[in-house]
Amino acid sequence: MSGKKKLIVITGPTAVGKTDLCLDVAKELRVPIINADSRQLFRELKIGTAAPTEEQMAQVKHYFVGTLGISDYYSASMYEQDVMKLLEELFKQSDYALLSGGSMMYIDAVCNGIDDIPTVDDKTRETLKRRLAEEGLEALVEELHRLDPEHWAIVDRQNPRRVIHALEICIMTGQTYTSFRKADERKKSGSLGQQRPFDIIKIGLNRDREELYNRINRRVDKMMEEGLLDEVKRMAAYRSVNALNTVGYKELFNYLDNVWTLDEAVERIKGNTRRYARKQLTWFKRDALMRWFHPDDRQNIMTYISQYE
Repeated sequence: MSGKKKLIVITGPTAVGKTDLCLDVAKELRVPIINADSRQLFRELKIGTAAPTEEQMAQVKHYFVGTLGISDYYSASMYEQDVMKLLEELFKQSDYALLSGGSMMYIDAVCNGIDDIPTVDDKTRETLKRRLAEEGLEALVEELHRLDPEHWAIVDRQNPRRVIHALEICIMTGQTYTSFRKADERKKSGSLGQQRPFDIIKIGLNRDREELYNRINRRVDKMMEEGLLDEVKRMAAYRSVNALNTVGYKELFNYLDNVWTLDEAVERIKGNTRRYARKQLTWFKRDALMRWFHPDDRQNIMTYISQYE
């Protein structure tokens, strides 16, 4: 690498152990942590997003944690602009900056820039909105599978907004949504994509699948013990907000609606979290620039970072 400033990106599936490792790395390098978990930005969602605790935030300064209210609009594009502005300041104080989280789009936005996806016209948007109401989400998911199987493999198929947006692009342009995701093509070619005034060191964390799943199950149990149900009840009036279309909240809303028992809802949270972890791994493993480690392999991780000095 060159003598440019360096952004260390530490990512991986939910519950893999990013938080503890990043605290160690941040202390070693004497830098703050830039959060890249899109839901941890919302101050009301502390338990269900496993946001850093007050004790952890007292150890190391964190950015983009609890900075938004549940009704605030925010996007990957806005995040990219805010992080790039912050990095300008942080790099005045250190040769390193540390970004960590599991939100795939947010990490891509900072590393590769936002893709030039066409604006959807009103006619297409209204057509898909009507079809969702008449045909249901499952039918639209199947159509996306047919039109863009690559994006179907990674999209949240329980999220109508994301499924519909991908379909809107496919139908309006006659091309796949994936074809507009320039970041994907850059990853396949092994390039960094949009030029940045800093180098990027990408570190992926992973564990044995059974070990990871056990950690996910224990985390969900801990969230319930810490009061996740009460947190969800406080959010009931905002349940239509996109930020709450999230694992942990969706399932407990179904419990409050008497769709499932509490035990059923908790098991659904565990299963959906495991499914989301697999999706994260599928996404990140497509990145040829990612170097993978076990979260406990701290010494080799620091050695890997130090070789870029």
